[in-house]
Amino acid sequence: MSPETRKMIIPLEALPEVGGHIQTIDGQDYLVLNDAMFTFYQRSQGEFSAFFLALRDKKKLLGCKCTKCGIVRVPPFLTRCPDCDFAPTETVEMGDVGRMLCTPPITYFANSLFQGQVPFGRGRLVLDGADTALSINIYTTKGILVPGIVKKDTEMKVVFRDERNGEITDIFCVPASELTPEQVAKPGLLESELDWEAAVEPALGAPTADDEAKFNAGLAELSALAEEMKGAERARRDIAGWHRVVQVKSAGGFLVLEIDDGDLRVRQGSTDKPDFTLVCTDISTLVNGMAYRGSLTQAIITKDLWISLNREFTTIFKLERMARSLARTKKV
Repeated sequence: MSPETRKMIIPLEALPEVGGHIQTIDGQDYLVLNDAMFTFYQRSQGEFSAFFLALRDKKKLLGCKCTKCGIVRVPPFLTRCPDCDFAPTETVEMGDVGRMLCTPPITYFANSLFQGQVPFGRGRLVLDGADTALSINIYTTKGILVPGIVKKDTEMKVVFRDERNGEITDIFCVPASELTPEQVAKPGLLESELDWEAAVEPALGAPTADDEAKFNAGLAELSALAEEMKGAERARRDIAGWHRVVQVKSAGGFLVLEIDDGDLRVRQGSTDKPDFTLVCTDISTLVNGMAYRGSLTQAIITKDLWISLNREFTTIFKLERMARSLARTKKV
Protein backbone atom coordinates (compact mmCIF):
# COMPACT_ATOMS: atom_id res chain seq x y z
CA MET A 1 0.00 0.00 0.00
CA SER A 2 1.43 3.38 -0.99
CA PRO A 3 2.02 6.16 1.60
CA GLU A 4 -0.76 8.14 -0.09
CA THR A 5 -3.39 5.45 0.54
CA ARG A 6 -2.28 4.14 3.92
CA LYS A 7 -4.56 4.85 6.87
CA MET A 8 -2.71 6.15 9.89
CA ILE A 9 -3.56 5.91 13.61
CA ILE A 10 -3.31 9.71 13.78
CA PRO A 11 -4.66 11.17 10.52
CA LEU A 12 -2.51 13.79 8.84
CA GLU A 13 -5.12 16.51 9.28
CA ALA A 14 -4.99 16.02 13.07
CA LEU A 15 -1.28 16.82 13.26
CA PRO A 16 -0.43 20.43 14.12
CA GLU A 17 1.90 22.42 11.88
CA VAL A 18 5.20 23.75 13.19
CA GLY A 19 4.71 27.27 14.46
CA GLY A 20 1.97 29.00 16.39
CA HIS A 21 0.07 32.24 16.72
CA ILE A 22 -0.13 35.39 18.82
CA GLN A 23 -2.86 35.55 21.46
CA THR A 24 -3.67 39.04 22.73
CA ILE A 25 -5.02 39.28 26.29
CA ASP A 26 -5.68 42.64 27.96
CA GLY A 27 -3.53 44.40 25.39
CA GLN A 28 -0.52 42.10 25.87
CA ASP A 29 0.68 39.79 23.08
CA TYR A 30 1.54 36.20 24.00
CA LEU A 31 3.20 33.70 21.68
CA VAL A 32 1.38 30.33 21.60
CA LEU A 33 3.35 27.50 19.94
CA ASN A 34 2.03 24.20 18.64
CA ASP A 35 3.45 21.10 20.31
CA ALA A 36 2.55 17.43 20.77
CA MET A 37 2.77 14.59 23.25
CA PHE A 38 1.78 11.08 22.22
CA THR A 39 2.37 7.38 22.88
CA PHE A 40 1.87 4.48 20.48
CA TYR A 41 0.95 1.03 21.76
CA GLN A 42 -0.66 -2.24 20.71
CA ARG A 43 -3.71 -3.74 22.36
CA SER A 44 -5.14 -7.24 22.20
CA GLN A 45 -8.82 -7.94 21.61
CA GLY A 46 -8.35 -10.90 23.93
CA GLU A 47 -11.35 -13.15 24.40
CA PHE A 48 -13.33 -10.87 22.08
CA SER A 49 -11.06 -11.79 19.16
CA ALA A 50 -13.53 -14.29 17.66
CA PHE A 51 -16.24 -11.61 17.65
CA PHE A 52 -14.05 -9.01 15.94
CA LEU A 53 -12.55 -11.51 13.48
CA ALA A 54 -16.09 -12.46 12.46
CA LEU A 55 -16.86 -8.76 11.85
CA ARG A 56 -13.70 -8.21 9.86
CA ASP A 57 -13.40 -11.40 7.82
CA LYS A 58 -16.89 -12.86 7.57
CA LYS A 59 -19.28 -9.90 7.95
CA LYS A 60 -21.05 -11.79 10.73
CA LEU A 61 -22.28 -10.95 14.23
CA LEU A 62 -21.66 -13.44 17.03
CA GLY A 63 -23.31 -13.92 20.39
CA CYS A 64 -23.10 -16.47 23.18
CA LYS A 65 -25.96 -18.66 24.36
CA CYS A 66 -26.19 -20.29 27.77
CA THR A 67 -26.46 -24.05 27.39
CA LYS A 68 -28.76 -24.20 30.40
CA CYS A 69 -31.15 -21.20 30.44
CA GLY A 70 -30.78 -20.21 26.77
CA ILE A 71 -30.12 -16.51 27.36
CA VAL A 72 -28.32 -14.95 24.38
CA ARG A 73 -25.78 -12.20 24.98
CA VAL A 74 -24.33 -9.94 22.27
CA PRO A 75 -21.43 -9.45 22.00
CA PRO A 76 -20.31 -12.82 23.42
CA PHE A 77 -18.66 -11.41 26.52
CA LEU A 78 -19.15 -14.48 28.77
CA THR A 79 -17.97 -18.04 28.51
CA ARG A 80 -19.95 -19.01 31.64
CA CYS A 81 -23.47 -17.93 32.58
CA PRO A 82 -23.59 -16.16 35.98
CA ASP A 83 -27.33 -16.92 36.26
CA CYS A 84 -26.94 -20.70 35.97
CA ASP A 85 -24.13 -21.63 38.37
CA PHE A 86 -21.66 -20.73 35.63
CA ALA A 87 -22.96 -23.18 33.06
CA PRO A 88 -20.94 -22.98 29.81
CA THR A 89 -22.07 -20.87 26.88
CA GLU A 90 -21.86 -21.65 23.18
CA THR A 91 -21.10 -19.27 20.32
CA VAL A 92 -24.07 -18.54 18.05
CA GLU A 93 -24.40 -16.50 14.87
CA MET A 94 -26.86 -13.62 15.10
CA GLY A 95 -29.01 -11.84 12.56
CA ASP A 96 -28.36 -8.19 11.79
CA VAL A 97 -31.79 -6.61 12.35
CA GLY A 98 -33.05 -5.39 15.70
CA ARG A 99 -34.73 -2.59 17.63
CA MET A 100 -33.36 0.32 19.63
CA LEU A 101 -33.43 -0.20 23.39
CA CYS A 102 -33.82 3.56 23.92
CA THR A 103 -33.64 6.86 22.04
CA PRO A 104 -29.94 7.49 21.28
CA PRO A 105 -28.10 10.76 21.94
CA ILE A 106 -26.46 12.40 18.92
CA THR A 107 -22.87 13.67 18.83
CA TYR A 108 -22.33 16.78 16.71
CA PHE A 109 -18.93 17.90 17.99
CA ALA A 110 -16.02 15.53 18.47
CA ASN A 111 -12.24 15.75 18.69
CA SER A 112 -10.15 15.63 15.53
CA LEU A 113 -9.85 11.81 15.56
CA PHE A 114 -13.63 11.41 15.26
CA GLN A 115 -14.49 14.60 13.38
CA GLY A 116 -15.05 12.74 10.13
CA GLN A 117 -17.76 10.58 11.73
CA VAL A 118 -20.08 13.30 13.05
CA PRO A 119 -22.93 13.64 13.43
CA PHE A 120 -23.67 10.14 14.68
CA GLY A 121 -25.94 8.59 17.26
CA ARG A 122 -24.68 6.12 19.82
CA GLY A 123 -27.24 3.72 21.15
CA ARG A 124 -27.98 0.15 22.19
CA LEU A 125 -29.47 -2.22 19.65
CA VAL A 126 -31.26 -5.43 20.66
CA LEU A 127 -30.80 -7.84 17.76
CA ASP A 128 -33.61 -10.24 16.93
CA GLY A 129 -33.09 -13.30 19.13
CA ALA A 130 -30.78 -11.52 21.60
CA ASP A 131 -31.45 -10.79 25.27
CA THR A 132 -28.82 -8.05 25.68
CA ALA A 133 -28.12 -4.90 23.69
CA LEU A 134 -25.19 -4.13 21.38
CA SER A 135 -23.62 -0.66 21.62
CA ILE A 136 -23.41 0.74 18.09
CA ASN A 137 -23.15 3.95 16.04
CA ILE A 138 -26.24 5.18 14.21
CA TYR A 139 -26.52 7.01 10.88
CA THR A 140 -29.17 7.98 8.35
CA THR A 141 -29.21 7.95 4.55
CA LYS A 142 -31.81 10.74 4.44
CA GLY A 143 -29.59 13.78 4.88
CA ILE A 144 -28.26 14.75 8.28
CA LEU A 145 -28.98 12.90 11.52
CA VAL A 146 -31.28 14.99 13.74
CA PRO A 147 -33.45 14.15 16.77
CA GLY A 148 -36.62 12.25 15.89
CA ILE A 149 -35.26 10.01 13.12
CA VAL A 150 -34.26 7.19 15.49
CA LYS A 151 -36.23 6.53 18.67
CA LYS A 152 -36.84 3.75 21.16
CA ASP A 153 -38.11 0.63 19.34
CA THR A 154 -37.07 1.91 15.87
CA GLU A 155 -36.22 -1.11 13.71
CA MET A 156 -32.57 -0.91 12.58
CA LYS A 157 -30.33 -2.77 10.14
CA VAL A 158 -26.65 -3.39 10.89
CA VAL A 159 -24.37 -2.34 8.03
CA PHE A 160 -20.71 -3.34 7.56
CA ARG A 161 -17.96 -0.94 6.53
CA ASP A 162 -16.33 -1.74 3.21
CA GLU A 163 -12.92 -1.59 4.90
CA ARG A 164 -12.82 -3.32 8.29
CA ASN A 165 -10.04 -3.57 10.86
CA GLY A 166 -11.62 -5.74 13.56
CA GLU A 167 -13.14 -2.95 15.68
CA ILE A 168 -16.67 -2.11 16.78
CA THR A 169 -16.67 0.80 14.31
CA ASP A 170 -16.56 -1.79 11.52
CA ILE A 171 -20.34 -1.77 11.86
CA PHE A 172 -23.08 0.82 12.25
CA CYS A 173 -26.83 0.77 11.81
CA VAL A 174 -29.45 2.72 9.87
CA PRO A 175 -33.26 2.68 10.10
CA ALA A 176 -34.67 -0.32 8.26
CA SER A 177 -37.40 1.94 6.87
CA GLU A 178 -34.75 3.70 4.74
CA LEU A 179 -33.81 0.46 2.96
CA THR A 180 -35.44 -1.80 0.41
CA PRO A 181 -36.84 -5.16 1.59
CA GLU A 182 -33.99 -6.86 -0.28
CA GLN A 183 -31.39 -4.79 1.59
CA VAL A 184 -32.99 -5.52 4.94
CA ALA A 185 -32.98 -9.25 4.19
CA LYS A 186 -29.41 -9.35 2.83
CA PRO A 187 -26.77 -10.61 5.30
CA GLY A 188 -23.52 -8.66 5.44
CA LEU A 189 -24.89 -5.50 3.81
CA LEU A 190 -22.05 -3.10 2.96
CA GLU A 191 -22.07 0.68 3.34
CA SER A 192 -21.29 1.05 -0.39
CA GLU A 193 -24.58 -0.72 -1.16
CA LEU A 194 -26.61 2.05 0.50
CA ASP A 195 -27.96 5.00 -1.45
CA TRP A 196 -26.37 7.93 0.37
CA GLU A 197 -27.75 10.34 -2.24
CA ALA A 198 -31.38 9.46 -1.52
CA ALA A 199 -32.12 12.42 0.75
CA VAL A 200 -35.25 14.36 -0.19
CA GLU A 201 -34.89 18.14 -0.05
CA PRO A 202 -37.38 20.10 2.04
CA ALA A 203 -39.95 21.81 -0.15
CA LEU A 204 -39.69 25.56 -0.62
CA GLY A 205 -42.85 27.53 -1.28
CA ALA A 206 -43.30 30.23 -3.90
CA PRO A 207 -41.13 33.26 -3.01
CA THR A 208 -42.79 36.33 -1.59
CA ALA A 209 -41.54 39.89 -1.88
CA ASP A 210 -40.35 39.66 1.73
CA ASP A 211 -38.44 36.44 0.94
CA GLU A 212 -36.71 38.08 -2.00
CA ALA A 213 -35.81 41.16 0.06
CA LYS A 214 -34.30 38.96 2.80
CA PHE A 215 -32.36 36.99 0.19
CA ASN A 216 -30.89 40.12 -1.40
CA ALA A 217 -29.87 41.48 2.02
CA GLY A 218 -28.43 38.10 3.03
CA LEU A 219 -26.48 37.78 -0.23
CA ALA A 220 -24.96 41.23 0.31
CA GLU A 221 -23.94 40.43 3.90
CA LEU A 222 -22.44 37.05 2.97
CA SER A 223 -20.48 38.71 0.16
CA ALA A 224 -19.17 41.28 2.65
CA LEU A 225 -18.15 38.52 5.06
CA ALA A 226 -16.29 36.74 2.27
CA GLU A 227 -14.43 39.95 1.52
CA GLU A 228 -13.49 40.40 5.20
CA MET A 229 -12.14 36.86 5.21
CA LYS A 230 -9.31 37.91 2.91
CA GLY A 231 -7.71 39.88 5.73
CA ALA A 232 -8.50 37.45 8.57
CA GLU A 233 -5.63 34.96 8.63
CA ARG A 234 -7.01 33.06 11.61
CA ALA A 235 -10.36 32.54 9.88
CA ARG A 236 -8.64 31.52 6.65
CA ARG A 237 -6.75 28.80 8.53
CA ASP A 238 -10.05 27.29 9.65
CA ILE A 239 -10.92 26.39 6.05
CA ALA A 240 -7.37 25.89 4.76
CA GLY A 241 -6.99 22.74 2.69
CA TRP A 242 -10.77 22.44 2.31
CA HIS A 243 -12.49 22.49 -1.08
CA ARG A 244 -16.26 22.47 -1.32
CA VAL A 245 -18.92 23.86 -3.64
CA VAL A 246 -22.17 24.27 -1.72
CA GLN A 247 -25.52 24.92 -3.36
CA VAL A 248 -27.64 27.05 -1.02
CA LYS A 249 -31.39 27.15 -1.57
CA SER A 250 -33.78 29.49 0.23
CA ALA A 251 -37.33 30.66 -0.34
CA GLY A 252 -36.03 33.96 -1.69
CA GLY A 253 -33.41 32.63 -4.11
CA PHE A 254 -30.36 30.45 -4.67
CA LEU A 255 -26.67 31.14 -4.11
CA VAL A 256 -23.37 29.22 -4.19
CA LEU A 257 -20.70 29.09 -1.48
CA GLU A 258 -17.26 28.14 -2.75
CA ILE A 259 -14.64 27.11 -0.19
CA ASP A 260 -11.22 26.91 -1.80
CA ASP A 261 -8.23 26.33 0.50
CA GLY A 262 -8.74 29.30 2.81
CA ASP A 263 -10.75 31.40 0.38
CA LEU A 264 -14.50 31.88 0.63
CA ARG A 265 -16.48 33.08 -2.39
CA VAL A 266 -20.18 33.83 -2.67
CA ARG A 267 -22.22 34.23 -5.84
CA GLN A 268 -25.88 34.25 -6.72
CA GLY A 269 -27.33 31.41 -8.77
CA SER A 270 -26.91 27.65 -9.11
CA THR A 271 -24.18 25.13 -9.86
CA ASP A 272 -24.46 21.88 -11.79
CA LYS A 273 -22.16 19.81 -9.58
CA PRO A 274 -22.31 20.84 -5.92
CA ASP A 275 -20.58 18.76 -3.29
CA PHE A 276 -23.77 19.03 -1.25
CA THR A 277 -26.94 21.09 -0.96
CA LEU A 278 -27.97 23.31 1.94
CA VAL A 279 -31.62 24.33 2.30
CA CYS A 280 -33.06 26.99 4.60
CA THR A 281 -36.48 28.61 4.19
CA ASP A 282 -35.13 31.86 5.60
CA ILE A 283 -31.67 32.86 4.34
CA SER A 284 -31.16 34.76 7.62
CA THR A 285 -30.60 31.39 9.32
CA LEU A 286 -27.42 30.86 7.28
CA VAL A 287 -26.33 34.51 7.46
CA ASN A 288 -26.67 34.67 11.26
CA GLY A 289 -24.57 31.52 11.64
CA MET A 290 -21.87 32.79 9.28
CA ALA A 291 -21.83 36.18 11.03
CA TYR A 292 -21.53 34.56 14.49
CA ARG A 293 -24.95 35.81 15.58
CA GLY A 294 -26.35 32.31 15.74
CA SER A 295 -25.41 28.65 15.49
CA LEU A 296 -25.51 26.63 12.28
CA THR A 297 -25.47 23.43 14.32
CA GLN A 298 -28.43 24.54 16.41
CA ALA A 299 -30.29 25.44 13.23
CA ILE A 300 -29.66 21.90 11.94
CA ILE A 301 -30.90 20.36 15.19
CA THR A 302 -34.09 22.47 15.07
CA LYS A 303 -34.50 21.58 11.36
CA ASP A 304 -34.27 25.21 10.24
CA LEU A 305 -31.21 24.24 8.20
CA TRP A 306 -30.92 21.05 6.13
CA ILE A 307 -27.95 19.53 4.33
CA SER A 308 -28.08 16.66 1.87
CA LEU A 309 -25.15 14.57 3.15
CA ASN A 310 -24.50 13.59 6.76
CA ARG A 311 -20.73 13.46 6.25
CA GLU A 312 -20.71 17.12 5.15
CA PHE A 313 -21.37 18.23 8.70
CA THR A 314 -17.57 18.55 8.80
CA THR A 315 -17.99 21.51 6.45
CA ILE A 316 -20.60 23.03 8.77
CA PHE A 317 -18.16 22.59 11.66
CA LYS A 318 -15.44 24.41 9.71
CA LEU A 319 -17.82 27.25 8.82
CA GLU A 320 -18.75 27.62 12.51
CA ARG A 321 -15.06 27.88 13.46
CA MET A 322 -14.43 30.32 10.64
CA ALA A 323 -17.30 32.54 11.78
CA ARG A 324 -15.98 32.53 15.36
CA SER A 325 -12.45 33.35 14.24
CA LEU A 326 -13.62 36.17 11.98
CA ALA A 327 -15.67 37.69 14.81
CA ARG A 328 -12.68 37.53 17.17
CA THR A 329 -10.40 39.08 14.58
CA LYS A 330 -12.80 41.98 14.07
CA LYS A 331 -13.09 42.46 17.84
CA VAL A 332 -9.31 42.67 18.29
